[in-house]
Amino acid sequence: MTRALLIGKEPGTELGYQYVAEPPYEAVVIGSLTLSQLLRFRDERVLAALAEGQAVYLYTPGLPEVPKNRALAGSLTAAQRELKNWGVLFTDGGRKKLITAEEARILRNSGRLPSPGAVLTPLAKEIMEGTK
Repeated sequence: MTRALLIGKEPGTELGYQYVAEPPYEAVVIGSLTLSQLLRFRDERVLAALAEGQAVYLYTPGLPEVPKNRALAGSLTAAQRELKNWGVLFTDGGRKKLITAEEARILRNSGRLPSPGAVLTPLAKEIMEGTK
């Protein structure tokens, strides 16, 4: 099973990772964020993973509820948009399987394709297309 650094609480849905607190790991899963964490998100481990091209997933049910205050809700939406712009992949843990580079190599070497609706990291997509 692929190792992933867990930030926050463990997701309520199985995402297919073995969660670890220390390196080495192949991906980062943000299981939960508080209002203040989301508004001023600057977790060094996540930023380093993004800088190195590692997959970073945000489990959306772990996000705070949308507040009734419109200005605050707008700021939270902007913070989420910024995370997406950085390359953080959002998942609700539904039926979509997250495919990492390691899993893509295994699939490609065995001549199989990812399941329909699977979400591939950018590197996994390159591997499946045969460019890496």
